[in-house]
Amino acid sequence: MKVGSLDRIGLRRKPKQERSIQRLDLILSAAETIIAEKGVNAMRMTELAIAANVPIGSVYQYFPEKAAIVKALFDRNASAIQYKIANAFSDVTSVDHALEVLASTIDWHYDDYRNDAAYLGIWMGTETDQDLLKLNIEHSGRIAGIFHDTVRRIAPELANADMEARTYLFSHLLGASIRLAVVTEASLARRILDEWKNVIRTSFFAPVAA
Repeated sequence: MKVGSLDRIGLRRKPKQERSIQRLDLILSAAETIIAEKGVNAMRMTELAIAANVPIGSVYQYFPEKAAIVKALFDRNASAIQYKIANAFSDVTSVDHALEVLASTIDWHYDDYRNDAAYLGIWMGTETDQDLLKLNIEHSGRIAGIFHDTVRRIAPELANADMEARTYLFSHLLGASIRLAVVTEASLARRILDEWKNVIRTSFFAPVAA
């Protein structure tokens, strides 16, 4: 895939009429099915048009290339994840409670990816393209923002620049650990995640070094 312009991974046009919206949904739904079966790299635009039962011109009417389809699907999933995590942390009232929510976040995130091949394929697909990888990193940054806002609320004495860096790092490592676990044999995957939870419990709210 080419690199360097966000135009290449954005929608060429945003549908306004109901018929156009439905056609776009058909294309994205078909893309999810193909990605679940074959992965992002094996998906072809002509194959996608056939699966969606739309002319190939309709696919290119919205998406300049395959990376734009991956972005559209990733944006939809990322928004849902961010909403779910923000909602989970909105009621956190203590450090212990925050650690419990972090652990449960790891569990449901892992289960979602383990049980949804399209979900995993879209996420993995962002790592093969530098422009899409930037989106994934931005997603980690938004999750980090939720973590840091929680720290400011329940442990304001820790909410400094170093903690901002820590929440950003932990957010990115959370995603990386889940991706590793998903492609690992199930019993080992659970042990990997348990180890990661132990790291979080002992170090996430540890005092920042002076």
